[in-house]
Amino acid sequence: MSSFSPGFRGRARSLADRLPPGQYPTEQFPVLSAGPTPKVATESWAFTVTAENGETHSWTWDQMLALPQEDTTKDIHCVTRWSKFDTRWRGVPVEAFLENVDTTAAYVVAHSYGGYTTNLPLTDLLGGKAWLVHTYDGFPLSPEHGGPARLLVPHLYFWKSAKWVRGLRLTHDDRPGFWESVGYHNHGDPWREQRNWGD
Repeated sequence: MSSFSPGFRGRARSLADRLPPGQYPTEQFPVLSAGPTPKVATESWAFTVTAENGETHSWTWDQMLALPQEDTTKDIHCVTRWSKFDTRWRGVPVEAFLENVDTTAAYVVAHSYGGYTTNLPLTDLLGGKAWLVHTYDGFPLSPEHGGPARLLVPHLYFWKSAKWVRGLRLTHDDRPGFWESVGYHNHGDPWREQRNWGD
C-alpha cells in the first residue's frame, strides 16, 4: 500500500497541460482593440448593472473599491492564438454586483466605454469565474489593457473580458455583441477552439 509524504498535493499541471489547442505561449501581453482607447477618469467612472425589468444598480469608483476585493492568478487565452500564463489581477467578483439584483435572466451583455459590447451566459460570470478587475501585476490597470477597469473571464477567449467596462445588462435572450455579430463564436471556449460561428 502506497502512502503520500506530508504536504503532498498531487502532480502540478505542466504548462503544456494548461495550453489550449491551437495556442502558443507568450511572455508578452499584446494590445488588441476594436477601436481607439477611451480615456476614462476614475472620478467620472461608474459601473451599472441593469436588470431585465430596467431596474439599475450603480457604483462609483470609490464604492467599487469599498467592495470585497480578491487577488487571482489566471492563464488567459486570446482568439489570435497567444496564451499568457499566471497573470495576476485584483478586483471584485462579479457576484458582488449581483447580490441585490432580482433577476431571472439567463444572459448578460457587457457594455464598455467606447461602445464595445460582448455577450455571455450569466452562468459564465458566477461561481468564481469572473471579476471586475482594476489592478494588473500589482499596478493600476493601464488604459491600453482596459483600465481603469475591465471584465476578467479567463476561462473564455479574451475578447469576452471586455475592456473599459461600464456595465452589465441582464437579458432573457442571447444578444450577440460586437465581435459575435461579425462571425466570432457566440461562446468562445478556448479548450473547444470556439473561434468562429462554425467551430
